[in-house]
Amino acid sequence: MALPTADTRVTYPQSAVESVSRVLHVEARDDGRHAVLLDTTAFHPVDSAWPDQGADRGGLEASGRIWPVTDCVVGATDGTTLHLGAESPVRKGTEGWAFVVVHLTDGDAPAEGDDVVVRVDAAYRAAVSAGHTGCHLASLALNRALADRWRKDVAADALGAPNFDALAIDTTVIGEFGSVDTYRLGKSLRRKGFSVEDLDAGATARAVNATLATWTATGATIGIAADGPGLTDRRRWVCDLPGERAEIPCGGTHLSSLAGLDVTVDLELSDADGTPVLLMRTRAVPAAPGTSPGTAPGTSPETV
Repeated sequence: MALPTADTRVTYPQSAVESVSRVLHVEARDDGRHAVLLDTTAFHPVDSAWPDQGADRGGLEASGRIWPVTDCVVGATDGTTLHLGAESPVRKGTEGWAFVVVHLTDGDAPAEGDDVVVRVDAAYRAAVSAGHTGCHLASLALNRALADRWRKDVAADALGAPNFDALAIDTTVIGEFGSVDTYRLGKSLRRKGFSVEDLDAGATARAVNATLATWTATGATIGIAADGPGLTDRRRWVCDLPGERAEIPCGGTHLSSLAGLDVTVDLELSDADGTPVLLMRTRAVPAAPGTSPGTAPGTSPETV
């Protein structure tokens, strides 16, 4: 069967963890794995351009068999060749190309034309979705806490604060029930007007956590606004916080609300080859029984 000419339809933005799908293309890879392309999938793939959230876990099922998906990545095809991840010679959305979710299986794979059921590990999805939701909230709260350290006007975030997160971010890693963000506070950021002098990580963390406690206490709903069902259709994370709505471009997975979620951060200042670095570790976990939102539970779930 020929390579697809249209983007994969994705249902994970609507929190789906199962989909009934048709196998469009199966291709043996040099490493012994098979690349499986479907018309529709609930599987969230890792995008090499934005690898902060990894792939879902799960498998493909048909005729009593299960093929575990060992990895899932964004691919691109011009109709003749399939390129995986960073191998793609073009950016997503390039005209004349299809952008697809590539499910990788060890050994054999279902056959082209088969109908399969995609089953995602729901518990793992929920844990990572909590981590991604907490990551967005923490970045907004950090921007607010650092707003008075700017001496020049810069681009604003979704809530109108100077967007420190976007201007200083170096890396983001999202995992189960949390995330780790690394910010470089170098010369370029200071030229933009940010004051690094006397930055108190502990005091900033307390301000961030106070904001997070106020937000999570509302149990606000979360939605994903999408321009269409295709992999490359623009999607936005939407959360109605007290008196204001946050909308952030995002292709990942999220919880459906802040109800029962406890989000807290730790901040640490360090030095990397003479450049100050701010590390933010975010925990986003179900609130422990008997605690109010914003109070850290006594247990430490697995995180990144």
